[in-house]
Parts: sequence; C-alpha cells; structure tokens
Amino acid sequence: MNTSIASILIDLIKTACVVVAFAYVVTRTGFFNEILDRKFTFKNQAILILLFGALSIFGTYGGLKLPSGAIANIRDLGPMVAGLIAGPLVGFGAGLIGGVHRYFLGGFVCVPCSLSTVIAGLLGGAIYRLKKGEFVAIWQAVLFAIFMELLHMGLTLLIAKPYEQALAVVKEVVLPMTCANALGMAIFAFIIHNLITERKTAAERESYRRELERTEYEMETARGIQQSFLPESPPRIDGFELAALNLPARQVGGDFYDFIPVSEGKWGIIIADVSGKGVPAALFMALSRTLVRANVAEDTTASQAMQKANHLISQEAKMGMFVTLFYAVLDQAKRRLQYVNAGHNPPFVIKENSGDVVLLRASGVAMGVMDDVSLEEREIELGSSDIVVFYTDGITEAINMAGEQFGEKRLIETINRNADLSVKDLMGMVKDEVFTFAKGQPQHDDFTLVILKAT
Repeated sequence: MNTSIASILIDLIKTACVVVAFAYVVTRTGFFNEILDRKFTFKNQAILILLFGALSIFGTYGGLKLPSGAIANIRDLGPMVAGLIAGPLVGFGAGLIGGVHRYFLGGFVCVPCSLSTVIAGLLGGAIYRLKKGEFVAIWQAVLFAIFMELLHMGLTLLIAKPYEQALAVVKEVVLPMTCANALGMAIFAFIIHNLITERKTAAERESYRRELERTEYEMETARGIQQSFLPESPPRIDGFELAALNLPARQVGGDFYDFIPVSEGKWGIIIADVSGKGVPAALFMALSRTLVRANVAEDTTASQAMQKANHLISQEAKMGMFVTLFYAVLDQAKRRLQYVNAGHNPPFVIKENSGDVVLLRASGVAMGVMDDVSLEEREIELGSSDIVVFYTDGITEAINMAGEQFGEKRLIETINRNADLSVKDLMGMVKDEVFTFAKGQPQHDDFTLVILKAT
C-alpha cells in the first residue's frame, strides 16, 4: 500500500512538472499575450486550439496510475484552461481534439469521457463570456475544475453501461482525478495571474515613465519661459560693474531679478522672492515682475512705484501668496542708490575705503499681503570700489551636513576676501563657497544673487 501511494505521488509530481513547464512556455508566447489583449486572429486561436488539444491528449496518458491499472487523467484540463483564457471557440476546439482522440481509444466509458472533454472547453468558454474576457480568480478556476470532474463522473454513471462497472471506475478515480485536475488548474491559474500582474505592472511603469517624461518636458518648457522673463545679461552702466545669477531649487522657481531703464542715467534694480516653490511660485513671479515693471515710471519715486505695484499684486494674490522685494534706483551720475525694502533680506554695501558693512534696511512689508502698504524710502552714496550685494535667502539659508546655515556673516566674509575680483568672478566665488559649504545637501531654495560694484 505504501508503495502504491509513493507511486501515485511520483506520478502527481511528474504531471505537475509537465503542466508547469507547458504553462510557463505557452504563457510567454506572443500569441498568448495577444489573446490576453483580446486581439483575436485566426492564427493565434488556431495555435492555442492545437496546443491545448495536445495537452488534452497528453492528459489522457499523463495522469495518476492507480493500483488497478486505471489512470486518473487530466484530459479535461487543456480544454478548461483554453476556454477560460480564449473563449468558447478555442475551448471547444481544444476539447474536440482531446475528445475525438479519447473516443477512438474505445472502451465502455469512451462516450461520457469524450463528451466531458468537449463540455469542459465549452463551459470554460461560457465562464470567459460571463467574466467579459477577464480571467477568473485562482480559487474560482480550481472550483471550476472540481465541478467539471464531478460532472465528468456524473456523465459516466449516467451514460456508461454496465452501471455497476461504471460505478466501480468512478469510485476508484473520482478523488485522485479531481485532485489532479484541481492541482493542474491551480498551477495554470497561478502562472496566468502572475503574467497578468507582470503585464499590469509593466504597463503602469510605462505609463508612469511617459507621464514623467511629459511632466519633465512641460517643466523644462516652463523653466525656459520663466528664464525668458529674466534679463539675458546685465546692462552696461558707466562707472559700474553689474552681474546677476539665478539658480532655481526646482526646474522652476519663485526668485527673480530685473534691471529697468527708469530714465536717462537711472536704472531700477530689483531682486525678489515669491513665497513657495515650483509652478505656482513661477506663475506668481511672472505676474509680480510684470506688475512691478508696469508701475516704474520716470515721475515716480521708488516707494510710489512699489506701492502702486503692491495694490495690483494684492488684488491677484488669491492663494495667500506674497513676494518679498527690494527695489533700488541707481543714479549713475550722482552715484546714489535710492531704495525701498518690501520685507526682503536687506542687501549690504561693503565700503572700499573703510571696509565697513552697511545693511540697506528700510521698513516695509511683503507685497501682496495687504492692499495698502507704507514703504520707507532711503538712499545711500556709493564711493569708488564700493560693492552692493543683493541676494535671496536661498544663499544664506543653505545648510551643510551638520545642519548649519551658510548665513549672512559667511557671505559678507566671502565678498570681503575677494573684493578685488571682477563682479563676474566674485559671483562665481560666492556660488562655489555656498555649494562647497552645502556639499551633500540638496538645494532647498532658489539661489539668486546680484552684485553691483562702483568703479
């Protein structure tokens, strides 16, 4: 008895291995994937009919050999799977191949066995139709296989004669045959579900990749548009050197600077920082820059121009956004800087003669916070080789691995140590110092710097 059980288990393992190999190879073919995509052609249906028909023929011989010599076969497995994955036509075709083959083998159960194989394919196809082409869950597929083998046994008892002999056969094969077909169906269903999951994951990954590419393209386009709002190069101003740099923390940012010809011999210099980052900040930056430029006129003072701009910006700041801004008017003949500060980091002047540092402080609140603001207007005389540094907090708040900020002190020291350089080289030196300090840390905020040097 133990030898018989061992023999049955060996047969079960052999059969399972064949089913695994067959299922894996077939499900990786192009025509099988076409069927999963519901792209039915004469060719792919015909190939599946032949393959699963061949599996049905194999199942006639490749089942579990019982002690009496009978075989608990898996002939119905091929048609069942064919119907579940490709519909009634393919299921019927595979069942017909397996059924006709079984019929010509003869025997008193040839009719019910042949009939059940054809019915297996048709029922699998009917389930395919009910599920609208979606493959059933693994447990549903296994229940279908169990039901089909019980139906197979019922047809044998109903049709095969003599009844006593049919009953004896059914009693012997019903359990091992049902188990073998259920196991085979479980293997097929598991492999097919894995394939469906792989395909879904691959499709989602491809969709994500395309969406990412589209987003990156749109962001790059937005960055190009935003950068077009910034001056291509600083203007040439007699008696002064001027340089500017803007490095967004993301593809688009909220910092901006501008140089506006106010009148003959006078230039407006602006540096600003919009609250937030990304696309919303970039849009608000474009709006703010436009409104500021529109309100700078020859007959207005710095404070009057910014108060008018603030009135318009506050009307459009519907999402709670605001902009800190420093605006200065440079009179190149008088070498005088008239300025207002709307809540921005105060720029500083390094006096060449004394080495003193003068912060350009002036009272004022950020633009867009309230409709009417009062901006204090101040001015400063610039001597030969004086350096004015305008910046945003992306520079001073850059952090290193220890969590320390670059800070205003380091910025001033960097400018002081390199005051003899041209403004372009000086700007490069500040950039290098900040990024060396913050090495290993991502850029958290936009980096904007404008340097004006009297010559």
